[in-house]
Amino acid sequence: MPQLSVVVPVFNERDNIPSLLAEIAAALRGKLDFEIVYVDDDSSDDSRAVLKAQKASYPELRVLHHVTRSGQSTAVWNGVHAANSPWVATLDGDGQNDPADIPKLLAARNTAEGNVKLFAGWRTTRRDSFNKRISSKIANAVRSRMLRDATPDTGCGLKLFEREVFLRLPYFDHMHRYLPALVKRAGFASQSVPVGHRPRTAGKSKYGMLDRLWVGIADLRGVAWLMRRAKVTRVEEL
Repeated sequence: MPQLSVVVPVFNERDNIPSLLAEIAAALRGKLDFEIVYVDDDSSDDSRAVLKAQKASYPELRVLHHVTRSGQSTAVWNGVHAANSPWVATLDGDGQNDPADIPKLLAARNTAEGNVKLFAGWRTTRRDSFNKRISSKIANAVRSRMLRDATPDTGCGLKLFEREVFLRLPYFDHMHRYLPALVKRAGFASQSVPVGHRPRTAGKSKYGMLDRLWVGIADLRGVAWLMRRAKVTRVEEL
């Protein structure tokens, strides 16, 4: 059984796959046993063929394919379900998260209290367009005010969490943006860890500012309702 599963959702990222795989391997080989689970969200380019070809160079690599396009949250969900390790790290497939930061999250886990089940990357310096940075800043401020999740950056794809806890969370589309609040709702804690962020060098972003805004408003209302309705009770066996 691997000690860590790295789950990477991708949609039309064929040019970013080889370099990101090389970086994941460089960051983790020799440090711990790991697997890499790529989940292709029915890409319309040849991402799937590129991934299959990379398996010859990376024995740690597993490739899952959505038969129909289902979105990033579903790709993460299915990747975590398929993972063989009790701990899972996630990365965006566009190469903007640096795999070299995964050991930072693991080090934070090793010194944290046992109740901390999520270690969330915090992009202290964003390498995105002005519109993307300002929309993210507004979204984070509104989310923090409504959910009180004490997390400065939930949009970072780089995260480390306990698989069992993740699978206990309510599933819905876009849930990956609200993991700190959902983990808090389940009775656990999260910790933000400063990580790097890089400009996209290949491919293009799949989301615009208006897409994030309108979907985010609906999601916030739903997650706020879930938070209000949560009830966590300690159980003792006699």
